[in-house]
Amino acid sequence: MNIKTAEFVISNTDPDLCPKDGRPEYAFIGRSNVGKSSLINMLTDRKGLALTSSTPGKTQLINHFLIDSAWYLVDLPGYGYAQRGKKGREKIAEIIDAYLNKREELTCLFVLLDCRHEPQKIDLEFIEYLGNCCIPFHIVFTKIDKISQSKLEGNVAAYKAKLLETWDELPLIFCTSADHRKGKDEILNYIAEINEQLYGIK
Repeated sequence: MNIKTAEFVISNTDPDLCPKDGRPEYAFIGRSNVGKSSLINMLTDRKGLALTSSTPGKTQLINHFLIDSAWYLVDLPGYGYAQRGKKGREKIAEIIDAYLNKREELTCLFVLLDCRHEPQKIDLEFIEYLGNCCIPFHIVFTKIDKISQSKLEGNVAAYKAKLLETWDELPLIFCTSADHRKGKDEILNYIAEINEQLYGIK
């Protein structure tokens, strides 16, 4: 699938104010500074669609982008940014929780993980939370151009082993690089397949 149009629609903190047209939504989330905005810009071929920043915690709202007038790509706030302070983290957690549990249009959540790190407690806890809430998700490793292939394989294997301690089945895993445009076709083709199977969108 090649995205032809990507249009910003709305930013807010309340799922009740999200679009009500019934189009499927594919949301992206991860720890602050995981490379979420860069990945979204790469997927859509729009350099400035999602705001990127060297400062973690830039995204603090639910951002909806209408793709090809058929489905939404949703940019969610990053979780676990320590410098927000306790109240700030709790507020972001409330926004994320409300969207994930109230939004019936959410078709799939992509959880972004920085491939340079071994399994992180905060990511594992978030994934466990998704399982407890029965929220469908897949994993996207970012920044694969920043480490060697052997290191990447080792870190991915470590995550799989850790997840299999509590999960019977692993989610799909995508490996991406926004700078080198890797993983784009795999993610977009998967979305296209789900759109056609579940919604008849071609």
